[in-house]
Amino acid sequence: MFSSLRQSPLLFLTHLSVLVLVIVWTIPTAGLLISSLRQPDQIATSGWWTALSASEQNNTFTTPPADTASQAEDGFALSGNVFGKDGSGSVSAFGSSFMKPRAFDAGETAKLRSGGTLTVAQNGDYRMTFDKKPEGGRGERIFYTSVEPPAFTLRNYQEVLRAEGIGQSFINSLTVAIPSTAIPILIAAYAAYALAWMRFPGRLLLVAVVVGLLVVPLQMSLIPLLRLYNGIGGFFGVPAQTYVGVWLAHTAFGLPLAIYLLRNYIAGLPREIMESARVDGASDFDIFRKIILPLSFPALASFAIFQFLWTWNDLLVALVFLGTGNDKLVLTARLVNLLGSRGNNWEILTASAFITIIVPLIVFFALQRFLVRGLLAGSVKGG
Repeated sequence: MFSSLRQSPLLFLTHLSVLVLVIVWTIPTAGLLISSLRQPDQIATSGWWTALSASEQNNTFTTPPADTASQAEDGFALSGNVFGKDGSGSVSAFGSSFMKPRAFDAGETAKLRSGGTLTVAQNGDYRMTFDKKPEGGRGERIFYTSVEPPAFTLRNYQEVLRAEGIGQSFINSLTVAIPSTAIPILIAAYAAYALAWMRFPGRLLLVAVVVGLLVVPLQMSLIPLLRLYNGIGGFFGVPAQTYVGVWLAHTAFGLPLAIYLLRNYIAGLPREIMESARVDGASDFDIFRKIILPLSFPALASFAIFQFLWTWNDLLVALVFLGTGNDKLVLTARLVNLLGSRGNNWEILTASAFITIIVPLIVFFALQRFLVRGLLAGSVKGG
């Protein structure tokens, strides 16, 4: 009883910490999604948390030339609607000077510097009156504040997928990430089984080498690896800056973690299963294919999540091995370019960013039930 009482505060703090982390990661993701679906003018004037409520926007409307005013009972008049023929909205305030764009409430009458008067109704109808026929071909500018209802659109995604090259970069990222995840898993699974259950000279030394390779920084070994790849590729006539180079680089950097994680997990599987299979005449390949692989799925899924997220979000390796050609840019590189060319277009940036994170989210939620099981088993078991 006392032990459960002592554990309850720790359990409460653990649940609270998890809840805080979920909120910290969920709120920016939700804001990114909502912003990517909003109209550009609403993104520029209000935050995403106001997306479901009406927002105020400052606009400018230029009337037709004043000399087109027609004869009226009170002199000469010019009328229309600031929202246009097909427009709709609600005006809350207006003004005739950019210094005071909200000087008058809708329905009030303002005096113009040219001598006339201006009235703007709540529905956007405006009326300008003059005592005498105005001269000159310039129109008057009306500054007004409109109340816009919430509006959502998929036009932002259509633009970035077609005009901004995000669609091609999306395919490029898939071309990099899928093989760069599958190849290390395939190689590491065989190596992990051999290091865990096959006895041969130098096995423990190889395990130590794998552990040592975990601390090798990517930035230090990237350039030597690129020179080695270009040298071998030039000898065999393989062109530089191809997807093969990216796959091999990600395989080299991902194998140590994959082998370490899978080897610890496989070494912790019951020995009796393997011994019974050997008694029945199963070979190492049969044991690996029919027993080890099905039982090791949690560990395989755990590494697949980490490797896919790493390769999908990678920028440095892709730039080094693929270059900066427009047809080979991955999503991360494309976003960097958009920040320079479309940095003020928040609707473009938010839509592009959400396209970048949607695939990792799908992969994580599809495999997350195996993540903790595979990591815990691989961290506490060994042989």
